[in-house]
Amino acid sequence: MSVHTLEEIYTPDALEMQRRRYDETAKEFKAFFGTEHSRVFSAPGRTEVGGNHTDHNHGRVLAAGVSLDVIAMVLPTDDGIIEVKSAGFPKDTVDTSDLAVRQEELNTSAALIRGVAAGFVKNGHRIGGFKAYTVSNVLKGSGLSSSAAFEVLIGNILNGLYNDHAVSAVEIAQLSQYAENVYFGKPSGLMDQMASSVGGFITIDFADPQKPVIDQIGFDLASCGYSLCIVDTKGSHADLTPEYAAIPQEMKQIASHFGREVLGDITSAQLIAELPALREEFSDRAVLRALHFADENVRVDEEKAALTAGDVKAFFDTVKRSGRSSYMYLQNVFAASDPAHQGLSVALYIAERVLGDEGAYRVHGGGFAGTVQAFVPDARLGEFKAAMENVFGAGSCYVLSVRPFGGTEIAL
Repeated sequence: MSVHTLEEIYTPDALEMQRRRYDETAKEFKAFFGTEHSRVFSAPGRTEVGGNHTDHNHGRVLAAGVSLDVIAMVLPTDDGIIEVKSAGFPKDTVDTSDLAVRQEELNTSAALIRGVAAGFVKNGHRIGGFKAYTVSNVLKGSGLSSSAAFEVLIGNILNGLYNDHAVSAVEIAQLSQYAENVYFGKPSGLMDQMASSVGGFITIDFADPQKPVIDQIGFDLASCGYSLCIVDTKGSHADLTPEYAAIPQEMKQIASHFGREVLGDITSAQLIAELPALREEFSDRAVLRALHFADENVRVDEEKAALTAGDVKAFFDTVKRSGRSSYMYLQNVFAASDPAHQGLSVALYIAERVLGDEGAYRVHGGGFAGTVQAFVPDARLGEFKAAMENVFGAGSCYVLSVRPFGGTEIAL
């Protein structure tokens, strides 16, 4: 099903606020474009739960769509021009008759729009023009993947307006990654787009990136007495692209020792057997990142098994082991190029101090700056939120729910 209602995708306590938000966005569309919209779309942010930096080397991840999203009021046009006005940003205009990569558009939203449209054409799908006004509450630079949500939103608009929703959620995610890699210029994996596009708790096995294996897990975190918190430490992602890019590059260096392009199904036992040779040939950091990858793949399977069995304690224990591995071996909690700023480390210390052995906490998303993730007992939620906001400011601790559906058209 490619069309959902507000009642299906938002929790009951959020419905009134969401209706006001959609009404206000509709008014903004009319004020900006001078006409009424005719269609409505939404795509969620995502939270990575397990599989930190595994997707780009054909590993496994556990992720979930969340209740923060980007929404769009849309009107199709017959001139082939895509106009997207995002609240707080200048309007982007893309002529779909020219879908070549433009160097001057690197790292811009226009590149994402052009890239998604080009991906649709590349795969034999129809495209056309439209006007859209978008509003997002997905934190930029938060590890909730605001860019992936935007890409998936554009894909769903083209899918709904011109393809009768025939393009699958998996393919929309792949075309969104294509836009980000080729047109935007960021060497991202596929996990962000896939979690946003599919929604719910999902595991993804990227052994074959063209045919990722996706399993949905019916798990209700709220019914277990825990909340998912994302803490924005207000760190800047500016100038961190080389830090992010080094992780897949170093993992692939290690894979080359085994005659592979990516680490894929290489195990920690294989890596340890070759440890002396690997250390001689490559940096210790590259070796440690490869060891993290191998162990993290196993942890994703353990987390999936724990959630499927409803064993919350085992799940949280594995989440914490994932967090420690990211800190010690993947080394993406702070940037080696900027050791003076370690907001994520500070947040993890506070989480450990407040929660102790309860719940779990870890670096969230790409790392280096941005956010940490915590699973907090409802009885400790007030204390946890207050402790984080005392350090990082009011509104820095977001209490989220898992959204059961990914990118979709909305029936109002």
